Amino acid sequence: MCSGSVKPWRAAAALLCLGLLVAVCLPPVRADAVERSRRGELKRVLILHSFGREFRPWSEYARDIKAELERKSPWPLDIQEHALLSARFNNPGPDAPFVEYLHSLYQGALPDIVLCIGAPAARFAQRYRAKLFPDTPLIHAVVEHRLVDRANLSSNDVVVAIRNDFLVAFENILQVLPDTKSVAVVVGASPLEKFWLEEVKRELKPLDQKIELVWYSDLAFDDILKRAANLPPHTALFWGLMSVDAAGVVHESDIALRSLHAVANAPIFSYAEPFFGDSTVGGPMHTIAETSSRTVSAAIGILGGAKPESISYEPIGFAAPRYDSRELQRWGISESRLPPGSAILFREPNIWQRYRWQMLMIVAIFLVQAGLISGLLHERRRRRFAEVESRQRLAELAHANRYSAVSEFTTSVAHELNQPLGSILTNAETAELILSTSSPDISEVRQILADIRRDDHRASEVIRRLRSILRKTPFEVKDIELNETVRETLGLVKAVADGRHIALTYVPVLADLHVRGDPVQLQQVILNLIINAMDAVSDANADKREVSVSTVRAGNQAEIRITDTGPGIAATDLAKVFDPFFTTKPQGMGMGLAIVKTIVEAHHGEIAAANHAAGGALFTIRLPIAQ
Repeated sequence: MCSGSVKPWRAAAALLCLGLLVAVCLPPVRADAVERSRRGELKRVLILHSFGREFRPWSEYARDIKAELERKSPWPLDIQEHALLSARFNNPGPDAPFVEYLHSLYQGALPDIVLCIGAPAARFAQRYRAKLFPDTPLIHAVVEHRLVDRANLSSNDVVVAIRNDFLVAFENILQVLPDTKSVAVVVGASPLEKFWLEEVKRELKPLDQKIELVWYSDLAFDDILKRAANLPPHTALFWGLMSVDAAGVVHESDIALRSLHAVANAPIFSYAEPFFGDSTVGGPMHTIAETSSRTVSAAIGILGGAKPESISYEPIGFAAPRYDSRELQRWGISESRLPPGSAILFREPNIWQRYRWQMLMIVAIFLVQAGLISGLLHERRRRRFAEVESRQRLAELAHANRYSAVSEFTTSVAHELNQPLGSILTNAETAELILSTSSPDISEVRQILADIRRDDHRASEVIRRLRSILRKTPFEVKDIELNETVRETLGLVKAVADGRHIALTYVPVLADLHVRGDPVQLQQVILNLIINAMDAVSDANADKREVSVSTVRAGNQAEIRITDTGPGIAATDLAKVFDPFFTTKPQGMGMGLAIVKTIVEAHHGEIAAANHAAGGALFTIRLPIAQ
């Protein structure tokens, strides 16, 4: 980038140096390439740039034309590119050095076709055609139709012109921003830019009463940036061209536009597609694709033998409006104000579009988890239902088993009830006799009444115990003092043991043993095991008939141990003793011990059977201590 005003002799020197530099950098023309060109195997194409190979907007057209030409050409191509550059100076120097350079470079090896990108390159090629390319077809591409030098066109020229309609471009600004009061036009100070400044002024005469037009052609670019940063409300910027500013500073157009976009407090509009998608809002504009397509089509036709004079095109106007969604959002421009048929590009993808597969994966994982959780909950409900049903069946079976067990000592229970009832009757009769005397002994009557009360409590306790063991209740978990539960159960079978002449002893642990469970079912477990033990010692016909019950604490477990002096359990039966329907009794059903094991396991405990070292069987019940 240069600064200050460029003198003509300096411009000429710069062009000469550039020519020498390009001559050094470019490969020399090879003899085999020339020969192949003569045989029609290789097509040599020269692309002549107006402002430089990287100067927008023409650089984008040239790049697309070159790529399309290489893609569609049926022949191998040798493409050379040169830049005129003089159009970028306020006071361009002489063309002679650059002409001499091109003449020496292509002498004896003329290109098959010359593609001129922009009006300055086209005018240069026409002006020096006779010396440089006397018989070479010229294609004048991306030339505004007002800049075509029609007087110097020959039958060897093809023009792919464009037509700028500035009135349409400015009317688009007023349509999308109807409150606009002024438009600042950014344009440079080169001869070409001054020409377009006057053209824009002339075309926009119909808008004099609608908006105020502010021209920045007489400002240095730094001043333009300062003004653009402080524009009044309802102002828009229109980007024309900036190759050299009023201070004589040369600029790269796209870099200058990006600098303007960074500081401007108003939206920027333009009519050239190469500036779209980076800094401008959009609107009707020239498209690169249509110009490239026509240029390449003409080049392929000419290289294939078509006459240039047979190829003719009408100037290309603006394409359908296109807008940058990011700029619309930035400046709050509603899409409803856009012309019908407008295309909106560069939409920011929403969260669904950006993370679609990730979100689908997350949703799928949630659905799978929900399905698994639902399945687990269903399985949990099903298991709880099965557990409740199982407990109900267990309660019913246990209840039936209790009836069966109690039936075995009904005679003893009746005897235990008859004793206190008989005592009550005898004491009542004695009290009547004493009271019938003339001077009854009141103290003795009081003693008789005390005996009646004691015997009544004794009978009530027997009935209570019997009712508790026989009642049908659902499985109910509560805190139980295990020593008291065992003692109460022993009270039920004490009379049976006495009637069978069996010594029933109980040795409780000194400390309280609290467990969680159903007292009725635990009583049934103890009752079944004691009855089985008494049956075992009764069948043994032994002289020593003893059943011992004890409680101990082992760690965090409470143990109930029931031993007898019977024959014990056969070693082959120890593993099967708790199996359903297994029994060694002739009249037994084999369900008692199976029910006992089920009840103990329902209380999260365990039961084991073994033979006592001193003889007889040993049953051990282990239950977890309540926390």
